[in-house]
Amino acid sequence: MATNSAKISDINLCDTPRVFTLAEAEAMMPLVSRITRSSYEELEPVRKRLEAMLPTHPDISLVEQDYESVVLQWVGKMERLGLQVKGLWLIDFDTGEGCLCWRFPELKLGYYHGYHEGFAKRKPIDQVVEETDPDWARY
Repeated sequence: MATNSAKISDINLCDTPRVFTLAEAEAMMPLVSRITRSSYEELEPVRKRLEAMLPTHPDISLVEQDYESVVLQWVGKMERLGLQVKGLWLIDFDTGEGCLCWRFPELKLGYYHGYHEGFAKRKPIDQVVEETDPDWARY
């Protein structure tokens, strides 16, 4: 029985570009969300420790390394899934025409933006589909 969830075969080598349909991106979202939530929860105590330290604290570089390690692990996981990391907890799914955009802690994949528009100009996916009927939304 086929499921709508991501599989091991969905994992790419780093730097391998991938183009997604809306259905493929939505099917991958539970995995993306789970990985991101886990990384966020792992980073939160490190962030709090770092925030509480004075810049002159002797252990600040160790805590910064811990922070960087968690973030880089998350980035690597997202890239292996074929996603574009645009910021901390912010990813894009390339559609071949633009990007489906998601940022933690959003509950679902809900936005799209053109390649040169970015996060600030993202629009609801439903609006884009209704106005332009893109190929990436049909499959």
